[in-house]
Amino acid sequence: MESYICKTCGVQHAPGETPPAKCLMCEDERQYVGWGGQQWTTLEQMKAAGYRNLIKDEDPGLTGIGTEPAFAIGQRSLLVQIPNGNVLWDCMSFIDEETIRQVQALGGRARYCCLAFPLLWRYGRVESCLRRSSHYTTEADKQWAPRPDPPVKHWKDDAGGKGALLVGDTITVVMDREYVCFMRSYPSLIPLPASAINGILGAVKPYSYDRVYGGWWERVVPEGATEAVQRSAQRYLTQIKGQVRA
Repeated sequence: MESYICKTCGVQHAPGETPPAKCLMCEDERQYVGWGGQQWTTLEQMKAAGYRNLIKDEDPGLTGIGTEPAFAIGQRSLLVQIPNGNVLWDCMSFIDEETIRQVQALGGRARYCCLAFPLLWRYGRVESCLRRSSHYTTEADKQWAPRPDPPVKHWKDDAGGKGALLVGDTITVVMDREYVCFMRSYPSLIPLPASAINGILGAVKPYSYDRVYGGWWERVVPEGATEAVQRSAQRYLTQIKGQVRA
């Protein structure tokens, strides 16, 4: 029995004798089936192909974990090191014994695993390898779990104690790293309505933060992130209302 991994989105599915007929994630309008059709791999095949995980410091108490060469959507995870148990923020598709060893050297297994957005429901492999983590995501995202695992049940030391947001792609850091963006789908270029943008602003309003960590290497707003999120939202709302600035 193999747990097949989608090559396009990176989600690992429940074990089976043969690959699934389709990938739940890639069939959704927010994702896509690869141009070459649905393709699958396995953890052992990835190891044989030379995949490995790069683990490096992002900040004191914050470590990035990302697969090389880039696989699927190419995101990286973040390991938040806190006294009462490390938190793994988002997951990667590929895991091996060296990754486990390095994570354990950073204060033991990840006690909690948090998922920023449904596409990262690939946690099953990470959970089994990093040992008995508790998993947290929204109740609304349960439907996207491609594995029959149990129901999935913030650190202020960064940025000189000014706080940081770990956001996946809910708030995506754009290339100049002075602005962020918000979309329903980045691959399919589907925008969000004004109501959703205001909902995001309302969700982060109670928090004090000076830095934003996006879901990919180097996608970080290093300072002034509260202001960056606000001005980015206003720019976005101006555009979708048709008030294009010259």
